[in-house]
Amino acid sequence: MELKTPLYDTHVKYGGKIVPFAGYLLPVQYSGVIAEHMAVRNAAGLFDVSHMGEVILKGKDALANLNRLMTNDFTDMYDGQARYSPMCNSNGGVVDDLIVYKINDETYFIVINASNRHKDVAWMKEHIQDDVTMEDISDSVAQIALQGPKAKAIMEKIVPAENIPQKNYSFIPRVMIGGAECILSFTGYTGEDGYEIYTSPENAAAVWELLMENGKEEGLIPCGLGARDTLRLEAAMPLYGHEMTDDITPIESGLGFFVKMNKEDFIGKQGIIAKGEQKIKRVGLKVVGRGIIREHCDLYDGDKKIGVVSSGTHCPCVGTAVGMALVDIEYAAVGTTLEADVRGRRVAVEVIKLPFYKKGEVLVK
Repeated sequence: MELKTPLYDTHVKYGGKIVPFAGYLLPVQYSGVIAEHMAVRNAAGLFDVSHMGEVILKGKDALANLNRLMTNDFTDMYDGQARYSPMCNSNGGVVDDLIVYKINDETYFIVINASNRHKDVAWMKEHIQDDVTMEDISDSVAQIALQGPKAKAIMEKIVPAENIPQKNYSFIPRVMIGGAECILSFTGYTGEDGYEIYTSPENAAAVWELLMENGKEEGLIPCGLGARDTLRLEAAMPLYGHEMTDDITPIESGLGFFVKMNKEDFIGKQGIIAKGEQKIKRVGLKVVGRGIIREHCDLYDGDKKIGVVSSGTHCPCVGTAVGMALVDIEYAAVGTTLEADVRGRRVAVEVIKLPFYKKGEVLVK
């Protein structure tokens, strides 16, 4: 049975079309995916992401555990900084990708993907050691994302400037929004600037309404899962279960920047080394024939299967059908032409550079 987020009644009030997702009932859309997508690109959109999981890692050895659990290096973080990282299994496949927020030297707030919450918590509990404790606080946290070029103007109406984080991937641990105490971070999953707000479930609806009221002049609208997915795809942001799996390494997923092989060790390092020379690569695809490619479409060079589409659709801002795929590395060069099997019909595609869109600029030619 699916759970309801603290904003369920709010979604119903605003006319959200509710669907089951990652164990929760969430809005897939309100006014329509295209309208919501374009609002985030041109103005601002508001998302309920309370289905995400949150964990507190605390203790003298918290940093050492982070550096062993995850592929990125957290040694040089400052208090109030957030950092993205994959977390690998022993074979180098991805258990999940997470964002780590440093509260202080001995306290870290970790955000995990909704569908992986229990798996991630069990994995981390199994592998932490020495002087550290871990607490799953997911049920006591609601999360709201305010995204788009007008997000800052909206936030400035309700939060003093000194309490708004200015650097990308930074946060302020205690900010009052209305009467609610929140964590306010300069992060997001849309390819636009924006904020993610963490607060207690009982405050979520009031924070949502305050944002909606103050965002009217800027064109703020509520957005659902559909636009969240098209926005992240357009910005070429990988999604667990699509571009990352338990069998695909973060190197193969195009996340090598977040894998610090010069660290003394981390879970999965030896597995990545054992895989040897990279054989698979994440690439961008543009449909040059007629049709739309979607996840699980096989890719061919003639009769030879050489990869699979991991995410794909028609992206509103780019204005064409695009996708990401995992392909044999010899077919990963920009300009390579392939065919996608779309329900038994071959559709011509071309490998293009990622991302498809970057903050106000469409990059697909």
